Amino acid sequence: MQTQSLDNLQLINEIQLGTHLNHAVEGGRRADFALMLALLSSDLHENIPVDTAPIETLSSQQLRAYFEIPASQPLTSTPACYQRAAEQAQAFHQASLTSTRLLAQLQPTALSYPPQQTKGLPEDLFHNLSIHERRKLPPVEPKPLQAAPQDLYLALIKSKRMSEMSWAA
Repeated sequence: MQTQSLDNLQLINEIQLGTHLNHAVEGGRRADFALMLALLSSDLHENIPVDTAPIETLSSQQLRAYFEIPASQPLTSTPACYQRAAEQAQAFHQASLTSTRLLAQLQPTALSYPPQQTKGLPEDLFHNLSIHERRKLPPVEPKPLQAAPQDLYLALIKSKRMSEMSWAA
């Protein structure tokens, strides 16, 4: 006959019991269920924590600083973008395409260069206006982008639902 003392017993959590605990409940074997519950360790240091500590999410600026990644490519041009584009053109003419690509990755230029000093109008339309009509145009200040990821997500959902309703009709 083999005797086990509580010191030798290595039962810590319910995962080690497997399905025996469930079968004891289904079979109505209260004694087996009570014994298995008594064998579980009551030491909090031995139990696996159920609630994990919240993980800090780093912002994109913190991640860029940590991995030493330069700033992202701007969507529209800024005064600095024109200088960077001129440096890249000079690097292309003096060195090679490889140096131009390196500069483009280290200091990205804008994706689009909208026409400047056209009061928000397309360039061809602005140049077709007379000088008197150009003077009448109100000054336009560039508006900051008012888009948020939440707004975009809701707009996409509404658009999808509208298209589904138009197909159903």
